Formats: sequence, C-alpha cells, structure tokens
Amino acid sequence: MKPAVFLDRDGTIARHVAYMRSPEEFRLLPGAGEAIARLNAAGLRTVVVSNQSGIARGYLTRLQLAAIHGRMREELQHFGAWIDAIYCCTHLPDDGCACRKPRPGLLLRAAEELGMSLRHCVMIGDQPLDVMAGRAAGARSVLVRTGPPPHHGEEEDASARPDFTAATLAEAVDWILAPRPRRRARRLVER
Repeated sequence: MKPAVFLDRDGTIARHVAYMRSPEEFRLLPGAGEAIARLNAAGLRTVVVSNQSGIARGYLTRLQLAAIHGRMREELQHFGAWIDAIYCCTHLPDDGCACRKPRPGLLLRAAEELGMSLRHCVMIGDQPLDVMAGRAAGARSVLVRTGPPPHHGEEEDASARPDFTAATLAEAVDWILAPRPRRRARRLVER
C-alpha cells in the first residue's frame, strides 16, 4: 500500500477565495507547485480533499468546480507536479454528512478506492478542521499557516493539534521528507 499526502486546496495549495467560482480566481500559493513536485518525485501520492459547499449553496456548478480543478492541474504542470486524485464534499455544514471535514469520510473513501494505508499518510491543511479530519482517519497531520485565521475555539480542541505546524506547504513537505531515526527493536532476553 502506497503512502499518500492529503492536501486541502484553498489556503494550502491555492490562495484562499471564499466560494471560488471560476478558474480565473485560482492562484497557486508561492512555492506550492515546487512542494507538490517534491512529493511526486519522492513517490508519494498526492490527493486533494476539499470542502466545497459552494455547490450546495448554488454559488457554482460541478462543471465550474471541474474547470477550477483543471486550472489547478494546468498550473501544477508548469512545475512538473501533479495531483493523483481529488475528492470533494459538496454538502452544507449542517447536512451531517460523513465526508465534510472535520469528519474523515473523504480520506477514508480515498484510502479504500486507491489502496492506501492511512497510518502511513499525512494530511496537510490550513485549518484545524483539516487536522481533525486527518487525526480521525488515523493519519498524521500538518497545519500550514497560509490560509485565513481559524474560527474561534477550533485550535483549543485536542483533536485539532497537529503533529507539526509549518509556515508554508514547502516547510510541511520538508518535514514529511526529512529522514526519521528508526526505532531499534527491543530484544526480549529470557532469564
């Protein structure tokens, strides 16, 4: 089972735009293309998981959302980077669906469909709800400080504490790709 990095879209890969409606509004954050290319080169799958309630609110259509994601893929190509899969929740916050972050439904579905072990995955996002979704799915989590400030009280929740906090996506990728010391197996000695 291949490990993967789950990425929030707005505020993590792209600048945050409330209810982005068109491809023209999409802009990669500085360094995001290079950071994703490094994940690709390391053999890690990259999967976007994003709440997109603008569809349920009537602000955009599924075709417009697909066009925005097409623009994202085009911009990433300039850096030799790609996204392996995109999963979106289009429900309203009060719908109670299992796929809207902070619930882990999008990550669980992606893991099942793509054959991934979540304990070997990392969720990167700019909001505590991204961290909460990653933790609920059994993945490690990284909070990046490139999006809008979190809603009051979200960071106080213990389930919103990330494994690492990074200034940018590039710094998050540095942490993911850094060599980790291996734990030595303890030998049981019989007496």
